[in-house]
Amino acid sequence: MRPDYLALWQKIEAFELDDPHAALTFTDRLARENGWPLSYSLRAVQEYKRFMLLLCVSEHPLTPSDQVDQVWHLHLLYTRSYWDEFCPHVLGRPVHHGPTRGGAQQQAQFTDWYARTKELYQTTFGHAPPADLWPDGAERFGDINFRRVNLGRYWLLPKFRFFRRF
Repeated sequence: MRPDYLALWQKIEAFELDDPHAALTFTDRLARENGWPLSYSLRAVQEYKRFMLLLCVSEHPLTPSDQVDQVWHLHLLYTRSYWDEFCPHVLGRPVHHGPTRGGAQQQAQFTDWYARTKELYQTTFGHAPPADLWPDGAERFGDINFRRVNLGRYWLLPKFRFFRRF
């Protein structure tokens, strides 16, 4: 990592998202809401922190993986943590989350930004991002038909796929 990024990275890495006195910590909630094991949620938080560093040092717009975006969305709900502590005292500036307007042009733009994000990650951290948290672009943007479902009220079953062999 470049020496001029090191101080910022140390501040970001030291920032604690989990309140040890909370009945349900940030990472516990992240795991529950996404159906992830706690260990995966902890890794996703680490990747979120890396992404936030990239946002602060990049000269161009970036796009997170879906997993990192889920961490960001949840952190935004913790408004005091995000806006009163993290942005001003850790990042040193506000970092806004802008949603897509949709459409083919936006799809191409975010696909390009995602590829550039992964390239900057490689350059900054000296290794490729973990594939299970940063899938390739086709996977990242290929299946985005999501809907929030109350699993206490509904069963969730995967669609059965028929495969034909000729």
